Amino acid sequence: MPGPMQGVRVVELAIWVAAPAAAGILCDWGAEVIKIEPPEGDPFRALLAALQAGMPAGMNPMFELDNRGKRSICLDLRTEEGRAIAHRLVAAADVFVTNQRPGALQRLGMDEETLRTLNPRLIYCQITGYGPEAEERDRAAYDVGAFWARSGIADLLTPAGHEYPLQRGGMGDHNAGAQAAGAVAAALYWREKTGQGQRVAVSLARTGAYTIGWDFNQALRMDLDVRAYERPLFPNPLILPYRCADRSVWLLMLQGDRHWPDLCRALGHEEWMADPRFATLVDRAMNSAALQELIAQVLIERPLSEWGPIFDRENVWWAPVQTVYEAAHDPVMQQAGVLVDVPTPEGPVKMVATPADFYGTPWQPRGPAPELGQHTEEILLELGYDWDGIVALKERGVIP
Repeated sequence: MPGPMQGVRVVELAIWVAAPAAAGILCDWGAEVIKIEPPEGDPFRALLAALQAGMPAGMNPMFELDNRGKRSICLDLRTEEGRAIAHRLVAAADVFVTNQRPGALQRLGMDEETLRTLNPRLIYCQITGYGPEAEERDRAAYDVGAFWARSGIADLLTPAGHEYPLQRGGMGDHNAGAQAAGAVAAALYWREKTGQGQRVAVSLARTGAYTIGWDFNQALRMDLDVRAYERPLFPNPLILPYRCADRSVWLLMLQGDRHWPDLCRALGHEEWMADPRFATLVDRAMNSAALQELIAQVLIERPLSEWGPIFDRENVWWAPVQTVYEAAHDPVMQQAGVLVDVPTPEGPVKMVATPADFYGTPWQPRGPAPELGQHTEEILLELGYDWDGIVALKERGVIP
C-alpha cells in the first residue's frame, strides 16, 4: 500500500479516540498498525449502539474513522502469556502508540522502560490528559475534561450569563492525534539520522492551550483574564456571521480598513464610508452594535444565492454557514479532499479523509475497521505459533 509510512510497523494499545486517531493517521499514511484489544474490546466499539437505538447492525461511523485499515488482536494482558505476546509484537515494531494511563501501563508491563529494553529503536508515543510527568497524570480526562473544560476553551466560547456549549465528540482527541502523528514522524526522522529511538508525548491539556494559544499568551504576557466576546461588543463587525433571507453567511474581512469600502459597495450603501462612526477600524469597534444592525438589515433582504455573486464582484470575502450534512455534500469541500473512498468487502464507501496529502507518496486507506480480534490467529501465526499453540492459548484464556 502506498504512502510515506510504508514499511513502518505500529503497535497500538489504546482505547477511545486520541491514540487510535494518531495510529489511524499513520495507517492512512501507509503504516501497518496492529491494534491490541482486551477480550471485551475497545469500549468505543459499543458506544454508538448504546446511544442510538436502531443503528444498522455492525455500523459505527466514529469508530470506523479512527480504526480503518488496522489489524486487531485480542490479548488478556493481565496474564503473563498475554504480556509476552504483546512484548514480542513491540520488539518487532517501529512505533508504540498508547493513551492508557501511566499507572496502568506500569502494571501491564507496557511502560517505556520495559519496552525500551526489548526494542531500543522504538518510538514510544504517549497521549495523556495532563502529561506523563504531571501530578495528575493518572486522572481520567477525556478531551471534554482536559482539552475543553480545563484548558479554558469552553469558557472562552461562552458569553457571560450563557450556558457552556457542549463539545462535539472527538474534537480535542483528533487535534491531539494529529499532533501525535506528526511527532512520531519527526521522531522517525531523527531515528533515521541517528539510529536512536525516543519517547514522544502529547497531552489533551496542552493541545487545548495551543488551540487557543493567542488568548493563552495574552493571559500570560499581559496578565489578562481573557473572556468571551459579547456579540454587540465584538470589535470587528466585518468578521461575523449574519442572516440572509434564506441562510447565514460568515463575513471574513479581518483587515477591516482594507475591506470596508468593498463591503459598502456590495451592500449598496457607499454613504457609510462618509459616516464618522465608521471611518476607521477603531471607530467601527466603538460603534460595533450599530454597524452590525445596519449590515443585518441589508443582508436579510436577499438570499445568499444572490449575495454571493455580488460579494465576489466587489471582493468581499465570505463563506456559507453550513450544516455537517451540507458540508459533506458540498462540491468545494469534496474538491478540497475532505472525502476518501475506503475499500470494504461490500465495495468502496466514502469516509472523512485524514488531513494531509503527499504528492510524491500518495496514500490510500487499506480497508475498513477490523472486527474485534479479527486478526488474532493470523498475527499469532506470523509470530511463529502453530494451531495447537493457539488452541492452548484459548484454553488458558490468553486470547478469546
